[in-house]
Amino acid sequence: MGAACILILEGNPRLRSLLGWHLQQTNHSVHQSANIHHAKQLIHSHCPNLVIMEADLPDGNSLEFCQWVQQQQKSLIFMLSSQTTEADIVAGLKSGADDYLTKPFGMQEFMARVEALLRRQRSISCSPPISLDYGDLIIDLVHRRVKLNGSLIDLTPQEFSLLYVLAQSGGIPLTRSQLLHRAWPDSIDNPRTIDTHVLSLRKKIEIDPRQPSLIQTVRNVGYRFNREILTINTWEQNYQSYRQPQKVTPA
Repeated sequence: MGAACILILEGNPRLRSLLGWHLQQTNHSVHQSANIHHAKQLIHSHCPNLVIMEADLPDGNSLEFCQWVQQQQKSLIFMLSSQTTEADIVAGLKSGADDYLTKPFGMQEFMARVEALLRRQRSISCSPPISLDYGDLIIDLVHRRVKLNGSLIDLTPQEFSLLYVLAQSGGIPLTRSQLLHRAWPDSIDNPRTIDTHVLSLRKKIEIDPRQPSLIQTVRNVGYRFNREILTINTWEQNYQSYRQPQKVTPA
């Protein structure tokens, strides 16, 4: 079975390391975290196929975190817990977990459950996404519209296509030629026209278009979509305050 990107959120360092080692032996790409704050950063930066998490997290409510993961993307959730009552298992599954395994457990059963979940995840991935959800920024692929902090952003068809191509590249810098051919495959324009559309797009979605943080310029390459900036708690507040009309003090 092909390799997958897996995040392990587990407070016990020995168990976390053991699980990670076994998963890496089957060629999976594994990222590890001991707390929710770091795990959220890893989810935004790596978009894991599967999140393996313990139910007793040291820095937050595991059920709330489980619901948060569900809202971000199509990651499946595998919950590990020392809580064995029916009520605990039901609560975990209702919060969004796709599977629940009680501790202690055997490694063969753990690996078999992981592979079963990944088979399910791959079948889900065969269906095209209807939106890209980055928290503060939602790109609706069906209706071709964008919401930023809950407000609709009026984009031209060219700007929407450009933003979509940048966003789905996963943070990888794209050249102007790549952007031109992916966003507008039928266009015969000069790749430098990308600069004009990027400037227009920045005016609509950046906190400060003069100092762009979401659509970054990569020197000697082109542009990249910096989705990590959307995870910063102050970004929404700064965006709203910047967009509000500035009060002028009477002379």
